This record gives sequence, C-alpha cells and structure tokens, in this order.
Amino acid sequence: METKFKDMGEHYLLNGAKMWISNAPFAQVAVVWAKNEEGRIHGLIVERGMEGFSTPETHNKWSLRASSTGELIFDNVKVPKENLLPNKSGLGAPLGCLDSARYGISWGAIGAAMDCYDTALRYCKEREQFGKPIGQFQLQQKKLAEMITEITKAQLLAWRLGNLKNQGKATSAQISMAKRNNVDMAIKIAREARQMLGGMGITGEYSIMRHSMNLESVITYEGTHDIHLLITGLDVTGLNAFK
Repeated sequence: METKFKDMGEHYLLNGAKMWISNAPFAQVAVVWAKNEEGRIHGLIVERGMEGFSTPETHNKWSLRASSTGELIFDNVKVPKENLLPNKSGLGAPLGCLDSARYGISWGAIGAAMDCYDTALRYCKEREQFGKPIGQFQLQQKKLAEMITEITKAQLLAWRLGNLKNQGKATSAQISMAKRNNVDMAIKIAREARQMLGGMGITGEYSIMRHSMNLESVITYEGTHDIHLLITGLDVTGLNAFK
C-alpha cells in the first residue's frame, strides 16, 4: 500500500503504482486503494484518459494466459473529489472485496479439479495397456477414488460456507480456510491427473496442463497459500503471527 494521494483543494493528487492487475491494458475505469496524508486507506475511481495514468501490459506469462494483465501507474494524476468512494475507509474496505473474491475462488478451483478428474477418468477407461483399460489397475483406481473424495469434501466446505454467507454469519477466517483448502486440493488433483495421462497429459489435446499452470497463479492470488494458513492460525489460537 505505497500508493498515496494528497488533498490539493479542488482535487486529489495520486502517485504510485499497482502490479498484476487483470484487464489493466483495456479497462476504462480502475478502483484504486491508496493512503491519504494521514495513512488512512480510501478507494478512488481513476478513469482512462486522466493525465499521468498509464497501464503497461505484462508479457511472457506462463499462467492465466487468456487474461490480459498489466500495471497501473499514477504520476501526479489529478482525481476529482467526487471520485472518492464514500462511506467506507480503512483496511476493512478492500478486505471486504477480497472476501467475496476468495469465496468465488473456493468454487472455481473445484471446477478445475472436476475437469481434471473427469479427463483422467475417461482416459483411464479408454487407454489400454497389458490387455485391459488402465483404469482396471488398482493404483489408478486409488488415484481416482481419492480425487472424487477430495472434490466432494471441497464441495461440502464451499456449500456450507455459502449457507453461512446467506445468513450473514461467514467470517473472513472461514473464507480463507475454504480458499486455501480448495485451491490446494485442485492443484494436487491436476498434478495427479497429469501423471495418469502420461505423456499425453502435457499436450494441448487435454485441459490438464492448462489447469495446472493456471492453478499455480490461483494458489498465490487473492492471498497466498501461506498467508491463508496464518489467518487460520490466528483464528484458532488468537495469537497474531503476522507481527
């Protein structure tokens, strides 16, 4: 949170930069979290075309390649005062957005895992070796049984969390647990499924390698795997390991 803005009387003056912003190269509007002169976090709406605002694209990504990613650079950008988001300030404002994103990820990761499982299951029934489908071998069945078990557990976790959200009872720590667990589950299933397909698993004919590369990003965005671990640790112990 090094991006800052100053009150210049008729407008705010914004300086700083943000990295790894989805849709940055072509988005017309950016919601920017920055600190005022007192160090308090506020949200500002920055519009394309404002002088000093640029959005260079990030190239050579090996993950989430279908998503356009870039930076937001603010060099003495004059932001109208009416572009300050009202009613909410402090760290709780952006974290409220993160809770919703993290909850969505807990479901999205399940979808990737389901596709990897389904691909491995169909392949095991079709691929023959030593006179029978490889799905008839015990180790392959072990992998598939463990995959569907972990997927089912993740579905139940996300479903229960959704019920709590509908009741207004879901906590940030519970959402962190679901995001961390479900993404970890998905990336492990993607790696296991890749092995089950052998060399075919690395080809573009199947979706597994694409999921594997994308999940490498998901495991760190919207809060890294380790940060969510510490959020859960704080929740169960009451002791803050962040300081």
